[in-house]
Amino acid sequence: METTYTKPDKPLGQRAYGSIPHLPGSRRGPADKGMSDQQARLLTEKTRDKHDLITVQEKLDGSNVAVANIGGEIVALIRAGYRADGSNYEQHHHFARWVDSHRPRFAALLQPGERVSGEWLMEAHGTRYNLPHEPFVAFDILTGNARAMAADVASRCAAVEIITPRVIHVGGALSIEAMLAILEPSGHGALEDVEGAVWRMERKGVVDFLGKYVRPEKVDGKYLNGVGGIEREPIYNWHPSPANVRGMAH
Repeated sequence: METTYTKPDKPLGQRAYGSIPHLPGSRRGPADKGMSDQQARLLTEKTRDKHDLITVQEKLDGSNVAVANIGGEIVALIRAGYRADGSNYEQHHHFARWVDSHRPRFAALLQPGERVSGEWLMEAHGTRYNLPHEPFVAFDILTGNARAMAADVASRCAAVEIITPRVIHVGGALSIEAMLAILEPSGHGALEDVEGAVWRMERKGVVDFLGKYVRPEKVDGKYLNGVGGIEREPIYNWHPSPANVRGMAH
């Protein structure tokens, strides 16, 4: 009997998170896009006027995931928009279970229709961490494609004890050279060079655009099994042992 394949649905009807364009000089993969010269200059050289506000945060190296409030249901998602518990990767199943164990926190954080996107740092990808905190770091709260302001993300997440990325700079333009001079040490326990930073341009209460810089020497996924055709055992920054699960519960 012939079986038919049913493609899983995306609970949001879209990806959970898009891509952030790269600043000039940033290490880019084949599918990565750069940002316009004009936007890059606004972030790194000179803002338009007093209404431009730039926040620069440490860039984290894990798996991009999200937690959504869909009609009152708290749902763990991978970046592509599918449910994390249906992923082909073990780390996403652990993420789904972790979210389930912290459901009250996410219910308090998110209104119906909102989602929080962040980095799941359980398994080392291209950077190893000695995490001083739990393995999820939130960097955006979104409704559809509209982002909350950085200060709002930080204050709302702090209210439910969810970690956000270390802030390197808030104010006017910040050059890549100046960012690199103040990037270390990591605020999240990176055991190697921090891979880079993310710039957020906000203007008159709206997130205008984002840009990122990744060190040219960064090697993506060098610790992941199968990358470069090499079989590897996973390296865990955090492992869901009974002690960790108890220690992280709220």
